[in-house]
Amino acid sequence: MSNLLERIARVRREVCELHAELTRYELVVWTAGNVSARVPGHDLMVIKPSGISYADLTPESMVVTDLHGSPADGEWGNPPFSPSSDTAAHAYVYRHMPEVGGVVHTHSTYATAWAARGEAIPCVLTMMSDEFGGSIPVGPFALIGDDSIGQGIVETLRNSTSPAVLMQNHGPFTIGKDARSAVKAAVMCEEVARTVHISRQLGEPLPIDQASIESLYARYQNVYGQ
Repeated sequence: MSNLLERIARVRREVCELHAELTRYELVVWTAGNVSARVPGHDLMVIKPSGISYADLTPESMVVTDLHGSPADGEWGNPPFSPSSDTAAHAYVYRHMPEVGGVVHTHSTYATAWAARGEAIPCVLTMMSDEFGGSIPVGPFALIGDDSIGQGIVETLRNSTSPAVLMQNHGPFTIGKDARSAVKAAVMCEEVARTVHISRQLGEPLPIDQASIESLYARYQNVYGQ
């Protein structure tokens, strides 16, 4: 049990700290948006509490739930808060995509504007080839309250190289091998959404051919960096 308590404490700290990245990169306003992370080796996840100001978040205020989104009892001591209203969507992703270790949702301005139009962001930047392996797809319209959003995320991303999906009329959700990777995907999603939008104001962006997209993606994912 002590090993589990240590893991949960570590994940709570990480999830709390990563929420500061959402405000740092101006991806959220007020209390909107959330980061979650899977607890490695256990059917548990950690997510932001609902309606709590980002400035007031602490590791102890992060809610531990099972993979159906219900607060989980244990020696880790859950706070007297309800988990995020998006918890069911995050939990569905973890249940159906075991390779995913982190999920992020924001209402970042430019990505959400594309979602409002129900339009995928076309792959017209080498940065998009690197990070997303192609266009950023659009997921179906779904209401908050059950796991319908999660189903749309999984259906859209299960066979995609993209770690980001624009849920129609809602906003972006991103996934990653861990929570930090999912946050990076959210930051990069907003950046390319903004850049491609500006490019369209100047004229029609030039597409990148599929062979080049695949080559760029393979290099960035397997060779680039340390």
